[in-house]
Amino acid sequence: MRLYDTQRSGNAWKVRLLASFIGQPLERRTLSIDKGDLETPEFRAIARFRQVPVIEMADGRTIAESAAILFFLAQGTDWWPKDPSEQADVLSWMSFEQSAHMHPLAQLRLHRALHPDWKVERGDVEEWERKANRALAVLDERLGQVEEGNWLATGSQPSIADIALYPYTRMARMGGIELDDKPNVLSWLKRIESLPGYSALFPGKAELNESVVES
Repeated sequence: MRLYDTQRSGNAWKVRLLASFIGQPLERRTLSIDKGDLETPEFRAIARFRQVPVIEMADGRTIAESAAILFFLAQGTDWWPKDPSEQADVLSWMSFEQSAHMHPLAQLRLHRALHPDWKVERGDVEEWERKANRALAVLDERLGQVEEGNWLATGSQPSIADIALYPYTRMARMGGIELDDKPNVLSWLKRIESLPGYSALFPGKAELNESVVES
């Protein structure tokens, strides 16, 4: 199974995390946005949305979008619950991540860490900050409601909801969003990072999770 990604993509990190946790080998093809790799005819032929992540299987079939890939890889594992109500809860948190959580955190990271030379409106930055802080407050509140040792949507076993919300929360500080006032989130991040098979954004270099330098 082949994964097309970029080096600092949070969405692609989700896929690599789950693959590492379940022991699924991936042949990684890392592309460059700056070099135009995502606009080549070759990539467009396998990526209907012209963005990463995309996985390609041996028979040529492809799956795009991180949520869909997580769902696919999790089938038959403990990362996808058997109970329909828990499945719905997992999907609700994954929807929240895409609709309310990821975008403001990703935009702040792009603006303040990865591309500080890009010009943006001050009003946009303030709105991203407001939305990011609200989303993280919702996450922290939820994590404070579950029993000690339990996870976001599935009791004592982590799910792909936890993986979906991890990367952009983990990199929030790169966008100027502090987490010190969210103790439940901080504890949850540490618990994910202590799971067997955890893979850093730069494999084997957890200290670079918040780095702006490509390895």
